Amino acid sequence: MATPIINRYSDEELEEFRVLIEGKIAEAKRTLEVYQDAYNGSGNDTSDTSPTFKNMEEGNQVLSKEENSQLAARLIKYISNLEAALIRIENKTYGVDRMTGKLIPKERLRSVPHATLDVDSKIKEKQK
Repeated sequence: MATPIINRYSDEELEEFRVLIEGKIAEAKRTLEVYQDAYNGSGNDTSDTSPTFKNMEEGNQVLSKEENSQLAARLIKYISNLEAALIRIENKTYGVDRMTGKLIPKERLRSVPHATLDVDSKIKEKQK
């Protein structure tokens, strides 16, 4: 009798990835909070009492707010992707290439923990 091929990571491996992903989510949320605080501003500085410097700094503040907004949006998407990866761990489908059904190498998942494609599949997808 042939042993069945299990095309998923073991529960122990999935737990390792869960811990990694939860750490990345926590880190991303802390960074997002910094961006949001910088975007909103504290209101406790001297910018409202020193109009002389306001005009010179206004351009930088607008650019900085735009950059913070873009970075925050990217982080929100990243967090969402990581949370989706946690759902795949719960469903025991994490680490399975959605195009080929093969396991995504651990090295790739450690560097891009929300990946749903192996590098070869990602290249093929971009060529379409």
